Amino acid sequence: MNDNTILSLRYTVVPNDFSRAGEASSDVKNTLKQLGVSPDIIRKVSIALYEGEINMVIHANGGTIDIKVTPTQIIMVLTDSGPGITDIEKAMEAGYSTASESARALGFGAGMGLPNIKKYSDQMKIDTTIGIGTTLTIFVNLA
Repeated sequence: MNDNTILSLRYTVVPNDFSRAGEASSDVKNTLKQLGVSPDIIRKVSIALYEGEINMVIHANGGTIDIKVTPTQIIMVLTDSGPGITDIEKAMEAGYSTASESARALGFGAGMGLPNIKKYSDQMKIDTTIGIGTTLTIFVNLA
């Protein structure tokens, strides 16, 4: 940890494990409460992280989530070795989904993941390579 990092957390996301989906975002929510972060910020982080975590479960063969809390922002880096996102612009459209029928049968895959991440973050960055994976970086400002 460098000088300006208050807290670092790491989670492993298991592919297709819907019973554990959301554990990381729930843990981060509770940790931020303990740190005294405002409820509005916690809500933004929780929604954005949950959507990213679910995307990793459904589409990306799982992966890792690294959280860094600094005095000014919360940075969430979600890294996977999934198939990559073929059309980011299309994936950003509300309602567009490539989720399997089995994921949809469980109530997931409505095509709101990336649009909600964008809505509830202050900045997001997608780095994706087809056949290699995707790194999604989500920033939520504390002020």
